[in-house]
Amino acid sequence: MCFSATVSFSAGIVLGITGVVAIKKMESPKQLAFAIIPFLFAFQQFIEGVLWLALMHDEFSYLASFATYVFLFVAQIIWPVWVPFSIMCLENSSGRKKVCFVILAIGIMLSSYLTYCYLTNHVSAEISNHHIKYNVAFPGLFGLTWLTRLFYFIPTVISPFISRVRGMRLVGTTLMLSCLITWLIAANYFISIWCFFAAIISIIVAMILARLPRSLKYSIQTV
Repeated sequence: MCFSATVSFSAGIVLGITGVVAIKKMESPKQLAFAIIPFLFAFQQFIEGVLWLALMHDEFSYLASFATYVFLFVAQIIWPVWVPFSIMCLENSSGRKKVCFVILAIGIMLSSYLTYCYLTNHVSAEISNHHIKYNVAFPGLFGLTWLTRLFYFIPTVISPFISRVRGMRLVGTTLMLSCLITWLIAANYFISIWCFFAAIISIIVAMILARLPRSLKYSIQTV
């Protein structure tokens, strides 16, 4: 996230509390993967708080590389798999489950490719204009950068629109708008800032889980 370690740690605390609320709203084990989303965002913010400390204070500099890789691991490897998987677990429709499975397969392919890239390339982070800039220079999938971005966009942003769960389209809309806004105003710091904006969906996750018990759990989408 931008601004400071204090802001990142504060966001992590708020997201952690939201995660507790989401877990308490669960009524079925198949909702667990979806309910854990706020905790993953909280973990990301805490890690970026550690990275802020490492980049700003010499006594914590030994943590910089570790925090950079952990943050990027969650942001670019975990999310393309976790989002479609958590949504697939909520679905009752066999047809929609199959679509989610295909999208999940795309996410797994991308995450496998990015894992290889992280193991064979160097990444770093620096503070620039009060933001953390992640320096990632991987080749695009099969040499095509746009294909890598598309393979990331489909599981993380498009998959919520497949679901019939009430409120899930709001998740997709929030992700899409935050992606577009971040790209337009701060493309150089996209990874950090979009992860902060995307964390807003943690509140929506808790709202969806709260609504499931009294909405027959899989009513037709209205938002």
